[in-house]
Amino acid sequence: METWPVARKFTKRFVAGETLGEALAVCASLQGQGILATLDHLGESVTSLAQAEQSCASYMDALATIYERKLPATVSIKLTQFGLDFSEEFCLHNVRRLVAQAKKNGDCVEIDMESSAYTDRTLRMVSQLAGETGAVRSVIQAYLFRSAADVERLNQLRIPVRLVKGAYDEPPSVAYASKRDVDGNYVTLMKALLDEGVNPAIGTHDQTIVGEAFRYARERRIAANQFEFQMLYGISRELQKRIVDLGYRLRLYVPYGIE
Repeated sequence: METWPVARKFTKRFVAGETLGEALAVCASLQGQGILATLDHLGESVTSLAQAEQSCASYMDALATIYERKLPATVSIKLTQFGLDFSEEFCLHNVRRLVAQAKKNGDCVEIDMESSAYTDRTLRMVSQLAGETGAVRSVIQAYLFRSAADVERLNQLRIPVRLVKGAYDEPPSVAYASKRDVDGNYVTLMKALLDEGVNPAIGTHDQTIVGEAFRYARERRIAANQFEFQMLYGISRELQKRIVDLGYRLRLYVPYGIE
């Protein structure tokens, strides 16, 4: 898809570019619109420890340049990019370096959630890094049955959460199958995060759910600076503008690179 000219024209709307420079230019443009950003270097599983080291290095470069340019941005990572499939200890070493740099910059690293096969390992690493630095935010997927318990535990540990619906193909033994059930659980978890969470991120393009977040925040008198909305770059632009115009924080997930 990325090498087919027609596909490249289509994906350009949703991918900031192939290079870090192109992605940072998008971040600067978003800054001018009052929008925060999270950079995602495309790619999940790596096939060697050397590739994991390279992935870590690319994210370290991104954080350093973000800081130099004083951009309101951070990075979002997948642990498989950092070697989780090879060694949890090796992965932790790599991510710890990145998180330490983010903390030094006065920011945090967003840690994406992958398929349910990785959930326990991801949350174990998130908990350890949060305890060491307090500079991570974890993704929780609303379509998993276990997520209510995970949100409760992360709230108790005062670890920030980005809530998403979930996009992996999961078996019916671990995840809700219907959109109605996923949406219902999402709203329940969102309210728990708004009530008890620390700087939660509401990651959705669902206008109904965004509207419910507005309503619930007003009802509970939750200040706009106590949470943020997160969306994908290039999607739901009118809804993004509405969120910013109403005075809420918005952060866009900005992918770059070659898959």
